[in-house]
Amino acid sequence: MPGLATISVYPDVRMASLDHLAQLLHLLADPTRVRLLALLGSGELTVAELTAVTSLPQSRVSTHLGKLKEAGLLRDRKVGASSFYAVNEASMPKVAARLWEIVGHEVEDEVLEADQRRAIELKAARVNDSWLDAIAGEMERHYSPGRTWEATAQGLLGFIRLGDVLDVGSGDGAIAELMAPRAASVTCLDRHERVLDAAKIRLKRLSNVHFALGDMHELPFQRPEFDALLLFNVLTYAHQPERVLAEAFRVLRPGGTVSIVTLHSHSHSDVTAAYGHVRPGFSVEDLGQIIASAHFETQSCGIALRERRKPYFEVLTATARKPIAE
Repeated sequence: MPGLATISVYPDVRMASLDHLAQLLHLLADPTRVRLLALLGSGELTVAELTAVTSLPQSRVSTHLGKLKEAGLLRDRKVGASSFYAVNEASMPKVAARLWEIVGHEVEDEVLEADQRRAIELKAARVNDSWLDAIAGEMERHYSPGRTWEATAQGLLGFIRLGDVLDVGSGDGAIAELMAPRAASVTCLDRHERVLDAAKIRLKRLSNVHFALGDMHELPFQRPEFDALLLFNVLTYAHQPERVLAEAFRVLRPGGTVSIVTLHSHSHSDVTAAYGHVRPGFSVEDLGQIIASAHFETQSCGIALRERRKPYFEVLTATARKPIAE
């Protein structure tokens, strides 16, 4: 079997060769490496901090960290004379990520629990010393009072000025409530009358919000009358997503934009079926083709985030523009 260092050339593909799989299994068969990965999955730590938490010799910790980094499971960054290590969530090889999900999230052990308790104590002491220095380069991963994504989104929306917006599959109007103060008008469209009634109650104080009962496959508008159109978490309910994008194109004015949020393709239909989904998400390539087939100009299309709770759904976002000259 090739040495462990050769794992660094492992390609990011869906299927692993027998040699590569054996190397990864050997890598994760060592209890010390599992301890280090479990600790670094909860946030970044230095070699000195890992040594303090695990009570292992620094040379041994450094050796194992090097092997995990070569395999693509860890990343590091330099801050002065220190190197901070963390699990390489963004670009870990797919097969390695799957193996780590099994090993890291299905194992319960007293040693791992004790490690986590000591790490929490160490981080608390670090916060008291210099919280901002400790999380430099990782601020989006850490909570502090008032620093939430919801608050950040509200603040950024203050810079936005929108025209006429159509929110397809608007639900009870939560998104429309955010946009209405910054839009010329917002039209909430949903095929469930009871849900629209809830939206009308929520948004009754906003005079520029309108409501329409209808289906995303057959939008009840006769002409292009919108500058922006939202398809947030609705395409997994679409029997014909190509038709939905074609309808979006039809009702947008030239230069108008469609914004899409949907699930990346997955194998957890048993979970999403309970929510009424008829499609198990979309690959980046498939969503891009659907957008292009509707004659939009794609501006962005890719995986935006991976949920932190099982079964770790990934979320796709895309924006596309209707050409000014058709």
